[in-house]
Amino acid sequence: MIPVRGYDGHKVAVLGLGRSGLPTVRALEAGGAEVIAWDDTEAARMTADGVNLLDLSKPGAYEGVAALIVSPGIPHLYPEPHPAIAAAWDAGVAVDNDVGLFFRSFADEEWDYFDRMPQVVCITGSNGKSTTTALLTHILKEARRPAQMGGNIGRGVLDLEPAEDGMVVVLELSSYQTELARALQPDIAVFLNLSPDHLDRHGGEGGYFAAKRRLFTQGGPSRSIIGVDGKEGRFLANTMREMAGTGDPVIEIASSRKLSGPGWNIFARKGFLSEWRHGRQTGSIDLRDMENLPGAHNHQNACAAYAAARSLGLGPKPIEKAMRSYPGLPHRSKLVAIHNDIRYVNDSKATNADAAGKALSSYRNIRWIAGGQPKAGGIEPLRPLFDRIAGAYLIGEAAGAFADTLGDTPNRVCTTLDAAVEAAMADAQPGDTVLLAPACASFDQFKSFEARGDAFEMLVRDALKGA
Repeated sequence: MIPVRGYDGHKVAVLGLGRSGLPTVRALEAGGAEVIAWDDTEAARMTADGVNLLDLSKPGAYEGVAALIVSPGIPHLYPEPHPAIAAAWDAGVAVDNDVGLFFRSFADEEWDYFDRMPQVVCITGSNGKSTTTALLTHILKEARRPAQMGGNIGRGVLDLEPAEDGMVVVLELSSYQTELARALQPDIAVFLNLSPDHLDRHGGEGGYFAAKRRLFTQGGPSRSIIGVDGKEGRFLANTMREMAGTGDPVIEIASSRKLSGPGWNIFARKGFLSEWRHGRQTGSIDLRDMENLPGAHNHQNACAAYAAARSLGLGPKPIEKAMRSYPGLPHRSKLVAIHNDIRYVNDSKATNADAAGKALSSYRNIRWIAGGQPKAGGIEPLRPLFDRIAGAYLIGEAAGAFADTLGDTPNRVCTTLDAAVEAAMADAQPGDTVLLAPACASFDQFKSFEARGDAFEMLVRDALKGA
């Protein structure tokens, strides 16, 4: 736990008592704050043992309160602010989140005795954040560098361990987290990509990009690693290069084209990662046989993790060695099984069309299981990839609309995941890939994308037992 600094003897309110909320309560208390807290769900309140509960939307709730700390899943502006947040505004109470508290509290007096200062790497983007975070952490640990990861993956930021000499903290940060944090001070910041998602929470695509951009323009990192396959990344790279002025403040990365600028560039092309600096190639890695990093999207993740590791002083050879032993993350292009030359891949985390498109582009002869709770835009953007689909097996609320969009591409409305897996496995031929990449949220049939992915893996393994 990282005790929160600056609120000793003050009353602080916490809204939301989930994965980040409860650690925030404990970290504030460890720092000497008096905490009141609330969660709209009774189940969460019942598990908050010893927490002083108070409905923060009620009149008078903010009397004597110095700050309100909000969990990331709670809307604070769009589509409408939570009533407790609006009440805090009216009471003149500052609103922050656990990420802001982390950056105010991580450094302490023990750092004066360290030989190497701890560093924080923050990773944001629409897709690939979790894989890049886990891959970089794996690389660091394989190189025997003290490292831990958290934020939007694993542990909440205040639930992490205090720093030790030379430690690197790798944080995955969503737009929900970067938008509200009052303090952002990464040593290295990584921007992967941008695609339409969470637009209702940010008032549109511009607000979504602005939320992620704060990590750089407000955070002022010493090194910015920026994916420039899209226009937003190119804009951001230009902004940070001007702000930083001298040296190598920006590393541009790409997975769709060769980079040839005069600065520090890392790109993946035809399965090879190449590092160029000041017009000279300084490193290269063959990514083609890395089973847990398939496809261009994972090659972009590899470029980002490589760039961050190089910025932290690691050489190309130990980075490559660690990449080859990377075990992958659950529900993200995870190879579940190979049987009769048929691959079974769980990418349940592909909850929007862009992420599903990256999965589709990684394979051919795909038996695609898709559908669930639909998101804006559906799968129309994936039309150029339909020729990779040998058959689509559609589930959930989006099944009918997906079938209409697929048109002449072979498809079947299966409704449930059980039926879809059974049909896809029956149709699959040697050389095919049975791919769960739903392009949808899971909440119509499952409590989470993890539960959906677990169900897929169980169905596949049970079916293969008798094969």
